[in-house]
Formats: sequence, structure tokens, C-alpha cells
Amino acid sequence: MRRASSQPPELPGYAFVKVLGSGGFSDVFLYEQKLPKRRVAVKVLLTEDLTAATRASFVAEANLMAQLSTHPYIVTIYQADVAADDRPYFVMEYCSGPSLAERYKEGTFAVADALRTGVRLSSAVATAHSAGILHRDIKPANVLTNDYGWPALTDFGISSAVDDELLPVHTGTLADALHDTASGGTGSQSIGMSVPWSPPEMFDDDPSPDVRSDVFSLAATIYTILAGQTPFEVRGRSNGTLDLIGRIERGAVTPMPRDDLPRSLVAVLQKGMASDRNDRFATAVDFARALQRVELELGYAPTTIDVPNLFIDAPYREAQADDADETRARGVSTIEAQPAPVPSSNAQPATTGAEETQAAETQVRGAQRVDAQPALADRVTEQTVLRQRVATAVAEAPAEQTIEERPRASRRNRIVVWAASGAAVLVAVAVTLGLVLSGGAPGGEARPTAKPGGTGSAVVGSVPAPTLVSAAPDGSTLVFTVKNGTAKAGDTFLWRRSDRGSSEPTQQTASGALTVNDYTTPATVCIEVRIQRDGQTGDPLDACYPQ
Repeated sequence: MRRASSQPPELPGYAFVKVLGSGGFSDVFLYEQKLPKRRVAVKVLLTEDLTAATRASFVAEANLMAQLSTHPYIVTIYQADVAADDRPYFVMEYCSGPSLAERYKEGTFAVADALRTGVRLSSAVATAHSAGILHRDIKPANVLTNDYGWPALTDFGISSAVDDELLPVHTGTLADALHDTASGGTGSQSIGMSVPWSPPEMFDDDPSPDVRSDVFSLAATIYTILAGQTPFEVRGRSNGTLDLIGRIERGAVTPMPRDDLPRSLVAVLQKGMASDRNDRFATAVDFARALQRVELELGYAPTTIDVPNLFIDAPYREAQADDADETRARGVSTIEAQPAPVPSSNAQPATTGAEETQAAETQVRGAQRVDAQPALADRVTEQTVLRQRVATAVAEAPAEQTIEERPRASRRNRIVVWAASGAAVLVAVAVTLGLVLSGGAPGGEARPTAKPGGTGSAVVGSVPAPTLVSAAPDGSTLVFTVKNGTAKAGDTFLWRRSDRGSSEPTQQTASGALTVNDYTTPATVCIEVRIQRDGQTGDPLDACYPQ
């Protein structure tokens, strides 16, 4: 039976709004902060059985969250203090959206959404690891959703330092927990872990978790939001704590109850939840990169991995107490996506060494993969060079000579010129007659006229123009979704922002999701999109958001 929440404390500068939730040792309330005016979540420690250990753990959680608060996918903490009734509390960011636990129970996640969430959560966990912190309780309920729809990792109450020995947060042994849950309890509260998402090493008599333990919980969380159930739960059978622990230790992951997931994604999740930690991904960044490769395989723009600058500069550097550079850990950098996508059924022919080098240098800014030299840009450059050469030739030509000064052409040269001119006239007449008799196009079919900026029905030759499906903002990015109505193998989209002038570079992608970065409301963004097929391009589609 769920306990009633405690009374909200009187906090100077804050006005109580409502209860948000209750846990084993604390309650969370929604307050209105008066200055600056905003809504905040306040976590308050209960006074019952308040010991020095629980108070120290509460203070440690506040300090850990403060270290990690600059990360975009970790809940921000604003203040920590002790209320007038002697209850410790801390004020943190209010995430208005539902937790992942609430969301997956309402409906399973789409593959693209789950991949994006997985990479972002991995960024948050990798950031904690770079600061020497293990979360130890990653699960859907501990991932909130902020006002932008982004995941926000919270509840570092049982976290520990990477090199620390594991100490139970609550009293009691694993045997006691199992005895309690045999009658229907969860067992997670008494030993400070959540069994359905915990790795097998947490069930040892002397647990010794490391970064790979958090990777297990990460993979289990992504499995849960995709499957709509925990990874080791078997529907129609007993799913008590003992049953789950036995399956976790045997590595008996329940087969994914969906058939729309690529095998590569299922393989990534299974590796992340391997029973032997040596068979898992070594770091949260490795897990995120594996998810990025699945995104690339499916034609999605890879989600960025955001970690501190210090993590990129020296991920395994030993800490030095008097190193002034340690203060730089608050910065955030973006890890570039490693191409090497898993081969798919519509894979392109093998690239040359130069093309592989170019692909490795491709930069990813969170949404759109930009090729350094798209084919359309090559042709435009060549045409420009040709025109420059003609202009130079004209400029360097000598002044017109007089009739007396011109050298006389030989009779043979004049005959050749006249013959070539006559042949050209005959060819032109034959082509004109053929077009008239056949109805205006080869095969007797009338060729449709292209209309620049049309809706996608006009074609140039056999290359259609794309059609706009949708345009919608996604946080700081804007995604245009376009469709190739008569797609053929090898087709690509060539697109550029048309609202920034002709200097904006052209980008090439096989995906119909075209992402514009650094979008801010209510700015208007316009793009121009063409389909490239067999070295030819069709009419452009001009689209703007908002329309």
C-alpha cells in the first residue's frame, strides 16, 4: 500500500503548488519560485528514521547532481538547504513531461524515438562516468521528460564513485529482500536497486559494479520502451524477483515482441545486456555509437553524443589534485558519429579509398550528415570554370583584323566548313520532323513541362521532383520530411537552405528527413530540394516553415 505524502515544508521565496510523488525516504513537491519566477521541483527528506547516514546520502546526491547539472539530459539542481522543520531539501528543475515509465505503458516507442533517446541518455551516463560517478539505478522511472521533450536523468540517490566499494543504501541483505518479495514485494527498495533493470553482478554477495553495469541498465531501459515490458519478463509466467534474477543471471533475454526492429538494433541491446560484463560495451559512449550506426543504417541522421570536453581530451586520465585543467570539465563537446554503418539490403557499391577517407571526415552536427563534395556542387563548379575560360579567351583575343591583314584560308578548309554546316542543317531538319510526327517526344509521348518551385508533380526527363510530407521543429532543430514518389535504387536528395543566399552549401543524403540545425522560433526557414538519379537532377521543391 502506498504511503501518504508528508506535509510540504514552508520555504522562504517559494509557494507550494501540489505533490508530485513519494518515494521510500523522500517526497517531491511542486513549488512556485517567486524570484526568478518559475516552477521548480523540491525533494524533501522524510523525518522518520532520519539518521546521519541517510542525511549524508541526501547531501551527497545534491552535490553529485550539482556537478552534472550543466548537461542537457541531466536534471538541473538549483539550491539545497534545511527547512525550518529540520528536513533537508533541494530545489531542482521541474520536468513537466511524463517519465519513460509512464510513456512506455501508454504505448511503445517508435524505433527512431528510442534510438534518439538511447544516444541522449548514454551521453548523460557517460558524463557521470567521466566525473567518476556510477548511477546504479538507471530505469525508465528515473528518466523524466523536460519542457522540450528531451530525456532528463535524475535520482542519483544511490550513486557511488566508480572506484568505491558498493555499500547498501538501505539496511538488510539480498537474502532478506528475496524473502520479503517472495510474498509479493519488489525487493528493490531494501538493497538500493531495481531488479528488472539490474545486471547479474549486483546480485553477488559482494557486488562490484562498474561502468558496464550502468551500460546493462541503459540497454535494459531502451529494450523496455521498445517492447512495452521489462527485458526478462515472460508474459503468462511467474515474474517474481527470484524468477527475474534467475533469468538475468542466465542471460535469458525475452525475445523482442515486435517484428519492425532491425536485427542490428536487437543485437546491440542483447550485447548491452550480456550476462558476462566482459561481453558488453566497454563504455556508455561505445553503446551510443552502436545506436548511431543503427540510425545510419536506417537512413536517420545520427543523434549527437554530448560529453564534457575533459572526457574527449583525456577519457582515462588519472586525476591530479593540483591540475588546473580539471576546472574545464564543465564544458560540453560533441563526439562525431563514426560512419561504418551496418550493411543494409539497399547498400551502395563499395567505395574507393578516397571516398572512405572523405566519409570518415564527414561531420555530424546532431541531425544532418553533410557530404563534403556533393555531386550537384561538383557540376556547378565545373560549369563556372568553363565560363571563366570562355571569358578569358574572349578578353585575350586580338583586335579585329582588316581584310588585308587576315590570312586567306585554303580552299580545302572552306570546303570542309561548308560541308559540316550543311550536315548540321540536315540533322536539325530531321530531328524537327521527327518530333512533330511523334507528338513532341520520343515514343510519341508528350513530355510534361517542369515548373520551378512546383509541388513535385513536374519532372525533368525521368527524374521527378520531391513532395513535401511535413515540417516540424524538434527542440533546436527543424525537420523537413520529403518523399520520392518514384524512388529508384541509388536515388539521393540534394538540398540546401534557400533563405540564406546562393553561398549556402548543398547537402546530399539518401534520407527523406532533412534537418536544419540551430532553429529558433519564430524564424522562417526555407529549403530547396532536388532528386538526383543517374547523374541527373529534377525540378526543385521549395518549402518553408512556417508556411
